[in-house]
Amino acid sequence: MSMEKNVPEIRFNGFSGEWRRRILGRLCDIGDIDHRMPESKATGIPYLMTGDFYGINGLDFKSAKLISIEDYEQLSKKIKPEFGDIIFARYASVGSVRYVETKIRFLISYSCAILKTKNTSYGKYLFYFFQTTRAKELIELDINTGSQRNIGTDSLKKLAVSLPKPKEQTQIGNTFQKLDNLINQHQQKHDKLSSIKKAMLERMFPKQGETIPEIRFKGFSGEWVEMSFRSCFANVPNNTLSRAELNYQSGIAKNIHYGDVLIKFGETLDAESELIPFITNNDVSNKLKHTALQDGDIVIADAAEDNTVGKCLELFNVGEFLVFSGLHTIAVRPILPFASKYLGYYLNSVSFHDQLLSLMQGTKVLSISKTAIQNTYVVFPKMVEEQAAIGGYFQKLDELINQHQQQIIKLNNIKQACLSKMFV
Repeated sequence: MSMEKNVPEIRFNGFSGEWRRRILGRLCDIGDIDHRMPESKATGIPYLMTGDFYGINGLDFKSAKLISIEDYEQLSKKIKPEFGDIIFARYASVGSVRYVETKIRFLISYSCAILKTKNTSYGKYLFYFFQTTRAKELIELDINTGSQRNIGTDSLKKLAVSLPKPKEQTQIGNTFQKLDNLINQHQQKHDKLSSIKKAMLERMFPKQGETIPEIRFKGFSGEWVEMSFRSCFANVPNNTLSRAELNYQSGIAKNIHYGDVLIKFGETLDAESELIPFITNNDVSNKLKHTALQDGDIVIADAAEDNTVGKCLELFNVGEFLVFSGLHTIAVRPILPFASKYLGYYLNSVSFHDQLLSLMQGTKVLSISKTAIQNTYVVFPKMVEEQAAIGGYFQKLDELINQHQQQIIKLNNIKQACLSKMFV
């Protein structure tokens, strides 16, 4: 019976032959700094921990603790992170890695190991190797469990790594770095657009006590209308069906749960295309028909573990679907003419939501009542055209944000597929 060859499922043209299995401790010098927590200083050398990891390969120097030069020199006598090294989290998020691409002097906590490659082609190759499922499985076997999961440097040194020749290592590393660069580009655009949206939600609606926004579209002027919530909306009954009576894949009627409002969806919800839990019982859905929602209705989450209580969404494209407001939600229907999507963005803005902060009740779980919401105030432009312009602007922003998010998901899926097929 022949042994399985030590080759990847997919590899670049021009490369052949089996990969060599090596021990990590023979490829790298592996160690950590002295196990002592230095004092924080107002100025000095950045001292990073795993909490300072962000993104794909980010190290947050701006928020990092600072230590004295004396502590830096004392703690880094054995080893210190330098350009081209790999930082490996030994505690907390065990196995998280960073490839050092900066020449800034800094120190990494003893909760991380520092891997110094003896051959420069190893660096990026190993950085991506540690991200493979195979590597994670091997690391998991050596993790010490107890009060805190961790892996020792001696265990890391014994880790087996399959290694191609240097040119193939370099090509693999460069390919994944290009993928990461594309993901980062979309992430940066996504984050920038999200920041713009957050800023505009604060500036395109009047602040509390005011009736004119800081920013508005050309051609519109004058004060906005201020009315009580109860003068603008009528309540729509909701249901309290349990998750056991719902199904995400098939069913008769859609049901919006408070968790959907808080986590899954944004300020507006396309009832035709979005995946909402279904009510699977035909008798139940028929009994609830009189409470079915329609275009323009608002669903508010009336409970949460933080002050996101009161987050809402506005429905559109309901069409012939049966859509209901479910557990821990408040549903309301406008009794005044509002432009589509205006209310979804306004009711989630700081301008309106700040009114809810003093009305929230509870400790571990916060809630807000129908009565309390009825006592708030709503402001809106007199002209429906201005409402439509505002709703359309934020909808376009959301579409752009979503496009970048979808690209990030797509590229991450490609990366994960390649990690599973291009390493041994």
